Amino acid sequence: MSTPKVEPVSAGEPLWREEFPIRAGDERLVTRRQLAKFLTLTSLGMLAGNLWILARSLFKGPAAAFVGQRIGAVSEIPIGSVRLFSYPGPHDPCILVRVAEDRFEAYSQKCTHLSCAVYFEAARGTLECPCHNGRFAVADGRVLAGPPPRPLPRILLERRGDDIVAVGVDMQVSV
Repeated sequence: MSTPKVEPVSAGEPLWREEFPIRAGDERLVTRRQLAKFLTLTSLGMLAGNLWILARSLFKGPAAAFVGQRIGAVSEIPIGSVRLFSYPGPHDPCILVRVAEDRFEAYSQKCTHLSCAVYFEAARGTLECPCHNGRFAVADGRVLAGPPPRPLPRILLERRGDDIVAVGVDMQVSV
């Protein structure tokens, strides 16, 4: 039987360094091959995510019809005041403004810029976002000032006797 040949190791260098000859300076550098592999895998991941979103939107059933929801009685809301409510779901805050005797306007309360809550500024007659000084017209929800990219979604209203009822959401962008 022959005995394995053992080579002497230099005094200052550990034994593992001979089996794993990696230099610390080279570890920080990224090769073109590593960069190409990273970009390819990232692109494939993004493609898979987009295909998943597309598949979910194609196979999702038809959107549920909006159900009418009572907001309040006309007599409960004074002219120039607001009523906060949620529509169509419990996590969709909205704001109703009584502009005149027989005129009510309602919009989503989420600013179209970064979803901050808008409030009614009675002195200006506008809906305002305090986060970035966005301002919307009460008459039609269009952007008057600030960074919001599109108008507020309008909540469609009906008057049923003395009640104001939310019946839908108009997502159309009126220009």
